[in-house]
Amino acid sequence: MNCNSTQSPSPAGLPHNPPAPVALIVLDTNVVLDWFVFQNPSSGPFAAAIERGQVRWVATQGMRDELAHVLGRGLAARRDTEPALVLARWDSFAELFVAPARLPGPGLLHCTDPDDQQFLDLARVVGARWLLSRDRAVLRLARPAARLNLRITVPERWNPSA
Repeated sequence: MNCNSTQSPSPAGLPHNPPAPVALIVLDTNVVLDWFVFQNPSSGPFAAAIERGQVRWVATQGMRDELAHVLGRGLAARRDTEPALVLARWDSFAELFVAPARLPGPGLLHCTDPDDQQFLDLARVVGARWLLSRDRAVLRLARPAARLNLRITVPERWNPSA
């Protein structure tokens, strides 16, 4: 075998290709609520992909805190949902990253809603392939984000092949 080969030998001595890295996805708070609280059918495809490990959901502590705050404002009680159970589900699926500093330069995606900037910044710093959102301010950034290889869309339009 060529020493410069990027393939590593398998136990039988035959070259094999390592598995492709799993793509990353960022979910905004409304999309998480759709999945965990409202059981919105539009959550099915991305939720199944996360649950099967086909994509990795990445988030920050600030995103978890925002979800806890929304649940604590009475939303969970109105839906007869226990906030601790929602947060436990969040903990079991989300992969926690340290909140990134704002990105300078041409890769910056500036959201008019400062509360939603955290989702964009994380997606750019970790190289997420998708950001699922229902927020109009975030969705307006879909075109410039696409030029940066980040697909911003609503859950109904999520395409794991895109």
